[in-house]
Amino acid sequence: MTRLLEDIQKEPAQISRALYYTLGAGRPALRAAAEIGRRSSHIYIVGIGASWHAGIAAQSAFLAHGYPALLFDASELLHFSEIPLNAAVILLSRSGRSVEIVGLIEKCRARQAKLIAITNTLDSPLARESDVVLPLMADFDHQVSVSMYSVLALVSAMLAYETAGYLDDSLASQLEKPFAETSTAIPSWKNQIDSSDWLQPNAATYFLARGASVASCYGARLLWEEAAKAPAAALTTGNFRHGPQEVVKPGLRIGLWIDGGKMRAEDLALANDLRSYGANVLAIGCGVPAGAADLVLDLPTIPAAWQFLIDVIPIQIAAEHLAQLRGENCDAFRLCSYIVEAEGGLKTAV
Repeated sequence: MTRLLEDIQKEPAQISRALYYTLGAGRPALRAAAEIGRRSSHIYIVGIGASWHAGIAAQSAFLAHGYPALLFDASELLHFSEIPLNAAVILLSRSGRSVEIVGLIEKCRARQAKLIAITNTLDSPLARESDVVLPLMADFDHQVSVSMYSVLALVSAMLAYETAGYLDDSLASQLEKPFAETSTAIPSWKNQIDSSDWLQPNAATYFLARGASVASCYGARLLWEEAAKAPAAALTTGNFRHGPQEVVKPGLRIGLWIDGGKMRAEDLALANDLRSYGANVLAIGCGVPAGAADLVLDLPTIPAAWQFLIDVIPIQIAAEHLAQLRGENCDAFRLCSYIVEAEGGLKTAV
């Protein structure tokens, strides 16, 4: 078994641990961070790599509750943008040591911004210099970020709900059963994926999603790149229909997330049309009809707003299998370091 698959199998338990900690011992810090958000004139969500993808889920949660929040690539914010006064900057980083995140600390301080760190490393420069730290309380992944991505998405989304005043104390009990059922479903998802012809070693692949699942969609593209060393594209489902659909032809692979509550009929119709033009479609969602796509990976019933926490896991399994089909080592990076600590060039560890 690959280390990546081992990490995926542990993922539901890791998410559950982070959830219970944040609602329990971590709740005072979460409340303090939410108060900073409410008092600030601007909210920035900042990450890079998988952490930026996790930030997509957080931004979706803020926007769903009427809180404008800007999602920024850490490097772009550091080098090409100015931070307004009285901003709250939520920095997502599993290590707290990435070069762009560390560089942003001084820039934020110069603009009197309040820093909220969401990180797994409490002795990092990010944690030491932040006004509030929200620990992830999860085990680091071997290489590719799976549990780390998911707990970053969870805690940052919980911060959005707490800021807006909508974080339900019963959330843990609402998610306990879906997490347990997800853990049980992993072997059957793997069997479906292994026996399907949806994965092809050199097929062009597009990932499409809406809402908070856009985080899973972009995360899937990164998994294709990091684990399987294969190119892929990620778009919102709506954006795909405004020009990019011209790439559709026989053999194209489409990974499509079906939201738990919105645009289901429209997206199932899209899946049907894609198949009629020869594309091979994977659909991930709750209660998706078995014949709606070439491969349907059905999720446990979960509150629609939190589906993003589990709907990335089937595609993680698919990325691990694709790496094997391509003869790639999903447990090692060829050019990227575990923590990027220098800017410029490709091999960026120092």
